Amino acid sequence: MVQVLLAGIVAMVISIAAGPKFIDFLRRNELGQHIREEGPERHVVKQGTPTMGGLLIMIAMSIPFVVFTKAEPTLPALTAFFVTLGCAAIGFVDDWVKLSHRRSLGLPGRWKLLMLAAITAVVALVVYDADYKTSVYLPLADVDVPLSYAWYALLFVIIAGASNSVNLTDGLDGLAAGTATIALLTYTAMGVVAYLVSVRARSPDQEDLDLAILGASLIGASIGFLWYNAFPAQVFMGDTGSMGLGGALAAFAIVTKTEILLLLIGGIFVIEALSVILQVVTFKRLGRRILLMAPLHHHFEMKAWSETRIMVRFWIAASILCACAFVLYYRYFSEFAD
Repeated sequence: MVQVLLAGIVAMVISIAAGPKFIDFLRRNELGQHIREEGPERHVVKQGTPTMGGLLIMIAMSIPFVVFTKAEPTLPALTAFFVTLGCAAIGFVDDWVKLSHRRSLGLPGRWKLLMLAAITAVVALVVYDADYKTSVYLPLADVDVPLSYAWYALLFVIIAGASNSVNLTDGLDGLAAGTATIALLTYTAMGVVAYLVSVRARSPDQEDLDLAILGASLIGASIGFLWYNAFPAQVFMGDTGSMGLGGALAAFAIVTKTEILLLLIGGIFVIEALSVILQVVTFKRLGRRILLMAPLHHHFEMKAWSETRIMVRFWIAASILCACAFVLYYRYFSEFAD
């Protein structure tokens, strides 16, 4: 278990220590954020803030994960690592298109979805070969819902949905990074619990330990990044970071077979995505908007809430939702409850 703690500390130290030079590199190369014209007016001052800070998170996370897992990391951890870096790579391409064309629009949506489908196909092959159950467990009802081959389609919904939802939430300083850290902390705690169960049964499960190490590495890297991303932000994570963190959450849900709990663990991201969907649907069907601006955090900005107030209150809501998810995991998924 010491490896989990060390992985988080090392990732955080790398992220914080490398932050100033990394941000300076982005500034010198004029890799600054282009602000959407239709966004809140007070965001105009953020024009030119260095972006693609997600690269710092991914690098700081990768080093301790490789160091503290065994020579051959287990398949679930490698799968989650692959999805995280794969989604981050898609985000990087999107960021690069925005920067090279000096605009706020990046890759067309269809290209993003096609790349996410490719990542999903790899994951589907891995979990099929590993003989994962093609069912979804509903904890409160205590039933398994068989999906057969539809479960593989669900994988795409989870990966694409999580990565894009975190991306939508990344609109305020510290909001996405902090909320994702809380969600990752939940999955890391679940990995630790699962490992302790296996130790108690005298058959330590390296898979759970490796997942906890990956989670801790992501947490440490995100906290280090948050040091520079908190209001007023010195650097933005960009799509590189938001899609990478979203992919990580999706991967954890898939490899731990806790797909349904992602709705709670990533509850803030789900709400943000739904706010956009409802805004579009009501405008097209009824000709009016239910929010002052979507996603939801912009609605509160338009109501004159400060960025810090929105961020902290969203963090509190995320913590409550994640606590509920952990209780369900402990009660229904963990053998500690036996």
